[in-house]
Amino acid sequence: MNLHFRAEGKGKTIVLIHGLFGSADNLGLLARELKQHYQVISIDLRNHGLSPHSDQFSYSDLAQDILDTLDHLAINQFDVVGHSMGGKVAMTLSTLAPQRINHLIVIDMAPVAYHAHRHQNVFNGLREVNRHPITKRSEAEQYLAKYVEDAGVRQFLLKSLAKTDTGYQWRFNVEGLIANYATIMGWQPAALPFAGKTLFIKGQLSDYIEPLHRNEIMAQFPNAKAHVVANTGHWLHAEKPETVNRIINQFLEQ
Repeated sequence: MNLHFRAEGKGKTIVLIHGLFGSADNLGLLARELKQHYQVISIDLRNHGLSPHSDQFSYSDLAQDILDTLDHLAINQFDVVGHSMGGKVAMTLSTLAPQRINHLIVIDMAPVAYHAHRHQNVFNGLREVNRHPITKRSEAEQYLAKYVEDAGVRQFLLKSLAKTDTGYQWRFNVEGLIANYATIMGWQPAALPFAGKTLFIKGQLSDYIEPLHRNEIMAQFPNAKAHVVANTGHWLHAEKPETVNRIINQFLEQ
């Protein structure tokens, strides 16, 4: 799997991993700051962005894709930051190659299985767009709006709508993500905990990391630290990028 990625800056390597429906650009505000001091590798996961599509979509697959990319670049040691689903990919990297990770930073995601279906309206909207010939973005947004009320969410999704010779189409693999949704929301704890430097950053108003997850976090990441960003939701790195960047930089210096 030859992933699409962007490399910026010089120095020690830090890998940025986006979440569901995203792409490398989603963590651009973090990359802009980090590339001043690090070599930043921003990756499109399989079935997202400009990376290839596949029906296989386990966290082990996603993490191995990244390791293969880093091997191709001859990068052995690295730090890693993952947001949401990308946080689970980052945590899986710590099980596949713990000795290669210097710092593990997980943004608003816990190492647990989530049982509520959080994205049914989004999938319905994406499928609605696919049912129609789209000649301009405004048409796609109208179809999305039938199911996705939040204008900000619609604009986020539309960033992955690409113009082709035959019209517009989603860059991510809609049907592949739907077929693997249980895996995306699930989690398989590693046989051994990751004892390396680990930081969980939570949005105060988000429900992805809850107090009830503490025991599972500490069992799998015994040296984990936590930082809560006040008055932010799941997209805290976009809501308060300066704060999140400061937290990340301070942790990387440890």
